[in-house]
Amino acid sequence: MQEIVMPINNQGMALLCLLIPLLPLAGFLINGLGNRTIAKGLVSFIGCSTVLASFLITVYLFLDFTSNGSRAYMVDYYNWISVGDMRIGFSFLVDQLTLLMMLMVTGIGFLIHLYSAGYMSHDENFGKFFAFINLFMFSMLLLVMGSNYVMMFVGWEGVGLCSYLLIGFWNKNTSYNNAAKKAFVMNRIGDLGFLLGIFLIFITFGSVSYPQVFAEAANYTGGIDSGVMIAITLLLFVGAMGKSAQIPLFTWLPDAMAGPTPVSALIHAATMVTAGIYMVLRSNVLYVLAPTTLEVIAIVGVATALLAATIGLAQNDIKKVLAYSTVSQLGYMFLALGVMAFSSSIFHVLTHAFFKALLFLGAGSVIHAMSNEQDIRSMGGLRKYLPVTFVTFLIGTLAIAGIPPFAGFFSKDELLAHVWQHSKLLWGLGVLASFMTSFYMFRLVFLTFFGTFRGTESQKSHLHESPLSMTLPLIVLAILSTVGGFLGIPPVFGENLHVMQNYLSPIYDFARVANPAAVEPMHLDHATEWLLMGISVVVALVAAGMAYVMYVSKKSVPAAEGTKLSPIHNLIYNKYYIDEINDTIIVRPLMWLSATFHRVLDVIVVDGIVNGFGKLTTYSSRTLRYAQSGAIGFYLMVMVFSIVLILFLNFFIG
Repeated sequence: MQEIVMPINNQGMALLCLLIPLLPLAGFLINGLGNRTIAKGLVSFIGCSTVLASFLITVYLFLDFTSNGSRAYMVDYYNWISVGDMRIGFSFLVDQLTLLMMLMVTGIGFLIHLYSAGYMSHDENFGKFFAFINLFMFSMLLLVMGSNYVMMFVGWEGVGLCSYLLIGFWNKNTSYNNAAKKAFVMNRIGDLGFLLGIFLIFITFGSVSYPQVFAEAANYTGGIDSGVMIAITLLLFVGAMGKSAQIPLFTWLPDAMAGPTPVSALIHAATMVTAGIYMVLRSNVLYVLAPTTLEVIAIVGVATALLAATIGLAQNDIKKVLAYSTVSQLGYMFLALGVMAFSSSIFHVLTHAFFKALLFLGAGSVIHAMSNEQDIRSMGGLRKYLPVTFVTFLIGTLAIAGIPPFAGFFSKDELLAHVWQHSKLLWGLGVLASFMTSFYMFRLVFLTFFGTFRGTESQKSHLHESPLSMTLPLIVLAILSTVGGFLGIPPVFGENLHVMQNYLSPIYDFARVANPAAVEPMHLDHATEWLLMGISVVVALVAAGMAYVMYVSKKSVPAAEGTKLSPIHNLIYNKYYIDEINDTIIVRPLMWLSATFHRVLDVIVVDGIVNGFGKLTTYSSRTLRYAQSGAIGFYLMVMVFSIVLILFLNFFIG
């Protein structure tokens, strides 16, 4: 079992751990610097350099960690909360999973910051934007570095707050504000489940600290699939459903496109939406004790992957296509978690971070060139005007479609191989979602970059490649999307070549003790591996070929707005009317109930009582003031009468 050590003479390391999340907070210093060219340059420098510093410190921590035996350790600063027997420390846990998430968050976060310097350069609230995304980075780092569930929850709520601020960043637009509120409210629903799960963890194990909880769980005497374990894991999963946009709490994520494109890349690629995956993976010992919950996770994951993929087939907003793609890919990750392919899930998180950040930033480059136009029906032929954007976007598409040797092929193929071993039905559904993914992504590429330009002459005259500050991150991410998959080379090419699996193996030590049969390597013969890989690649290529025939050879263009569509096409285009259904069965009844309570309880009952006492006091004072006549004889008579009354009451009652 992986031993967690407490470094004694490593105060410098502890300080570095503390500085990693605190450095991005320096972004707040730049909020009021104004909008002059020099001020914006300073804003960009501070905002980007703090995240770069965090990345460099993370690299140092990673190298130091691996050179010292890769032993997990805690850095405990002080006792943060003490209530009765509960002790919650402000401390960090540094292990393989922590460092992997930190490298991903800070590395890709820096590229997005660098891209933002060019993309947001003309925005009047440039400084505020960098302050918000730096706070976002701080919150996400706190989430992954915390050594207990309460610190994770603080970071969890922090990224929720920052997503609200960033989605509604252009707050003069009412629809953007509504999208921000929708994200905030739907995440609060999930967060309630997460919070209840934390309470139940403390009641069950007497602690919320990872080392103590996991050690207790490894020796849990309640057995596999006990009611308590199912309850804990399901409640935690409810939180993950909200943050990582799974059915039914997924509709906020496509609407999050209201924020600036770098925000979309930050939320969808490396930070917020991966928090749910991280939480389930961090709690792996609890989940292997609840196979029923894992089956629920697998079913929800594959259902989400399929639903979002079908919606992506008919979307015409370039960012909406990518948004539903993210929801679908998150479904894949949860499908992997559900079949206990934990390393495969986090491997897909990593490769997805590469190519999804690339795709979103590429979409931002297109939108920048198209004067903020996002409808792919108004694009076409852009590869001539945006060569770097086109090549990098194509690489991202090849990666997400699962075509070798790009990163998505390795992670998705490995994921589906584990699913095959668990359930052939779930595997078939996963392959179907993969087919749709390849189709709608190549549909997006062909409609955007191929054919003739379908926009206005004004847009055509403005077409140009983005500046270096925007294209450089695209190139770096394209390289990562190309070579990143080689971190997980399948067993068919040689044993022990899967770097990710070997690196992350120690974080499952407690799970192996709790349920030895749960965390096992994949057992497939090489012939089956080759067959599954071949099917995966053929499916992706067939889907790409179909998209080419439809949108390049036949030059089909999606129907214009207002055109009558077939019933199925209309259903998919309108996203199965899920938002309308939610509005009808949840939002409107709650609004009606709220208005009714206002009219009855607030206005009639509460206001009636308060105003009634006020009126009683007013009327009483108006009547009694006449007793103040100023006549001394009247006052003497009242005094004598009062004395007699007191004596009478005292004699007969006292």
